[in-house]
Amino acid sequence: MTLSARSLLPVNITLGVLLVVLLVVLLAVAVGVAYWFRLSPDSSGGRPREILVAGVRAAAQLAAVSVVITWAVTTVAGLVAFLVVMFSVAVRTAGRRLTSNRTWWLTAAPIAAGVVPTVAALLLTGLVPLKGLALVPITGILIGGALTVTVLAGRRALDELEQRRGEVEAAMALGFLDRDARMEIARPAASDALLPGLDQTRTVGLVTLPGAFVGMLLGGASPVMAGAVQLFVLIALMAVQAIAVAVTVELIARRRLFRPDGHRR
Repeated sequence: MTLSARSLLPVNITLGVLLVVLLVVLLAVAVGVAYWFRLSPDSSGGRPREILVAGVRAAAQLAAVSVVITWAVTTVAGLVAFLVVMFSVAVRTAGRRLTSNRTWWLTAAPIAAGVVPTVAALLLTGLVPLKGLALVPITGILIGGALTVTVLAGRRALDELEQRRGEVEAAMALGFLDRDARMEIARPAASDALLPGLDQTRTVGLVTLPGAFVGMLLGGASPVMAGAVQLFVLIALMAVQAIAVAVTVELIARRRLFRPDGHRR
């Protein structure tokens, strides 16, 4: 007997109302905790507002996706447009988190460097068919992972270089090239961005059951097949994230991607 999402989560008006109420309560808790404990990077206290906006945006965006997803996964034009929008939003989000100057668009490099060859390899080998229902979620997972580590690696690297500027100058005084001196400071800090993905892979099946695994089970796949697909996603994600971190650090070490003095978000 196979499980289905409908059997586990019956859809009715009562459940819908309870879901909305619960979502509002949880969002209020997140905002309240961030406000009460001042979980903001500075005295502006902007993080609670960001949490609220993120929650409202998520609801609006998922509602919009629900409307256009059928068109996006059934036509080539819709599929391409959907993937371009996903990538563009990821680049803009990462760039906005790292800097306010014109170099923000360079975050396209670390995100694309890992995602594009990985997705191309999947398509060329036939492991993932050129169909929206398969390509969109897998590409979305990979873009999302690259986005996360690009932001984390970039912020850690830029913060370290700002705080340890004297060490960079000292290394250059000893004969290091500018790029090499900056790399020695930025690389160790930026590598921490790989820890969440690494820990997720280490503990999969023991602490978490990720979405691809659960989704395939609900769709009627066998546990073995669901586990194989999830393993593939996790390994591919680690490769994409490692490439994204490496490219991000290289851009920062070469002063291609930088932030204005005193800028931190």
